[in-house]
Amino acid sequence: MTATGSDTSTRTMPIGAAFDRMPFTRRHVMAAAALFIAFVIESWEQLALIYVSADLGPAFGIDEGGIGLVLSAVAFGMIPGVLIWGPVADRIGRRPTCFWSLIAYGVIALASAFAPNLGVLLTLRVASGLALAGVYTITFPYFLELLPTKQRGKAAVYLSIGWPIGILAAIGASVALGDLGWHVVVIASAAAGLWAFAIRAWVPESPYWLAARGRQDEARAVLARLGSPDAAPGTTYTVDSSRLGNPLGLFRGGLAKITIVMLVLNFAFNWGYWGLQTWLPTLLMERGLTMSASLGFAALSALMMIPGYISASLLTARYGRKKIFLLYVVAAVAGGLWFATAGSTWQLYAGNFVLSFFSLGAWGVWNTWNGEFYPTALRGTGYSWATAAQLVATTIAPSAVGALLAGATGFTPTMLIINAFMLLTALLALPLPETEGRELT
Repeated sequence: MTATGSDTSTRTMPIGAAFDRMPFTRRHVMAAAALFIAFVIESWEQLALIYVSADLGPAFGIDEGGIGLVLSAVAFGMIPGVLIWGPVADRIGRRPTCFWSLIAYGVIALASAFAPNLGVLLTLRVASGLALAGVYTITFPYFLELLPTKQRGKAAVYLSIGWPIGILAAIGASVALGDLGWHVVVIASAAAGLWAFAIRAWVPESPYWLAARGRQDEARAVLARLGSPDAAPGTTYTVDSSRLGNPLGLFRGGLAKITIVMLVLNFAFNWGYWGLQTWLPTLLMERGLTMSASLGFAALSALMMIPGYISASLLTARYGRKKIFLLYVVAAVAGGLWFATAGSTWQLYAGNFVLSFFSLGAWGVWNTWNGEFYPTALRGTGYSWATAAQLVATTIAPSAVGALLAGATGFTPTMLIINAFMLLTALLALPLPETEGRELT
């Protein structure tokens, strides 16, 4: 670092260092609010039709297998979508990716509400997933690149609370709008695409991305708005801009091992979660609960996720990502075993509450940790591959669990199979590096 001249100083510093002394300001709160609602929308879209899925059968003359295709269609579209949008976000920026992704999603979702037949509905649901994949992929990496180093872990885990809020919104919509038909719920989903304008107004472009693209003046301006004391005129920020948005970079050098483990872990973790979530009402009805009671059960489970996230947020800042993630996944496995072998209704509730508390707390940590493995030039791309692995599981799990249920496997064996994926998740996390307190590069 050097200083020259009598009136102004020039210096060079890593972009990550500009976040070390940065306070958490009102600008961060506004960005957090905008991206939080975006995550709520992502959760809503993937879950809203689950709770009104019974309406799809009579509407289109399809059985459970056809309903499963409709429920999986968005995730199916998101798989190629995230692989496209991740490199796009590394090339055109985080903010335009969020904006155009949400706008396109809203338009296509609105069209799907008026689908005349199953083929058109499936096509539009796949297309809406393709569009939504942009904001789904970049929300967490984008937020991480705006946060002070010391608050990055805690704040990003809080962002994850948008997921259970989305679940509660989807359940609420099914209760309030379900009698009007599935298409009304989809129209409400489409309206959420207008939130793109709030993101454009409240969330600045990532200083990391701006520096990587050589746009130093804009990077300094954003850092100044975020309250960084290291945003003085003349400061030049360095960041690795090689391999910008190149997926091959994920498999070169020391990143190759991380990428392979990360992909398998994302698949296993999401299979364990989604295999249960998609068929939870059906599994509960198999244990004697009515559909109304099942929806109430799911709502209570979503509420239990929130303190899970909060506790994980507080603990990860003190003990690190890895220890808390492992602890919470193992505890979730224990809760899953309790849920699977429950001999009474209260044990069913207690086991699932333990499972919900710890599994979603672990997800909060993982959403943060998963975004910190890669340099700025590959962060969007790396997160897109991670998301693609999750979505492959999201697409397969509903059909796989449905096949188990159709084959009369039963509640307990099905739950034990789902739980095995959670145990595999803990084992895969062991070799991954700790990132708590480290500057992003």
